[in-house]
Amino acid sequence: MPRPELQAPPEIFYNESEARKYTTSSRMIEIQAKISERALELLALPNDGIPRLLLDIGCGSGLSGETLSEHGHHWIGYDISQSMLDVALEREAEGDLLLADMGQGLGLRPGVIDGAISISAVQWLCYADKSSHEPRMRLKAFFGSLYRCLARGARAVLQLYAENMDQSEMIMTYAMRAGFAGGVVVDWPHSSKARKAYLVLTCGPPSVQTSLPKGKGENGELCSDDDESDGEESQTVGIFERNRPRKKFRVNKKGKGREWVLKKKEQMRRKGHAVPPDTKYTARKRKAHF
Repeated sequence: MPRPELQAPPEIFYNESEARKYTTSSRMIEIQAKISERALELLALPNDGIPRLLLDIGCGSGLSGETLSEHGHHWIGYDISQSMLDVALEREAEGDLLLADMGQGLGLRPGVIDGAISISAVQWLCYADKSSHEPRMRLKAFFGSLYRCLARGARAVLQLYAENMDQSEMIMTYAMRAGFAGGVVVDWPHSSKARKAYLVLTCGPPSVQTSLPKGKGENGELCSDDDESDGEESQTVGIFERNRPRKKFRVNKKGKGREWVLKKKEQMRRKGHAVPPDTKYTARKRKAHF
């Protein structure tokens, strides 16, 4: 069966019938609950009994949000499918639900979110469903807005199903460019069916507190160092360097000539500013010494 991402855009693929089928499947409910529990564990929130404000990106019908509510947290759910959100409302999901496209940015105030999770959603950004969609620009908008809305030191755990290594590298590249530190944690790396990849990102530069946890292996136990060195495909942890490019400034090698200066002075005069008169010395380059 082809991947959902290859069949139709998410707002079309998850129509009313698909949304109800997804939510009433006991198998899907169980899988969602396990992945959400693991994502919440990787968030590493302080165990002080204080409820946090979390983001559930691609919340769907609210299955993953139920796990957040069970742990006493408040949450905001984003999804692009109206049908999925309608089912979430019918199920009386406790979070605040927003119909939005994460590829256009999240649009939240800076520094107000204590953590974010996403279950099987981010890989949708790698596909151009419309002529106006550019996957790289959509990833840039998403990770940039996610970085801004997270509190300093907060984590985002994004579980995803990348189609190939190129997609994984593209997603990780734009996460690092946004300013995140972190990497990929893989559970059950030797299993083709149970294998789950989590992108664990920390808002800010790497530190001792931001070190990545180990992936889980057989029987749910943490993988040993030997498992991590078996090769790229079976790696349980992949750490990437934070790579935030510097701003590029335009440099005009020729400089600003006399015509440009005269034009700007004329514009200032029209605006009513006091401008020195034009002379033969206007815009003349001064010598380095007298």
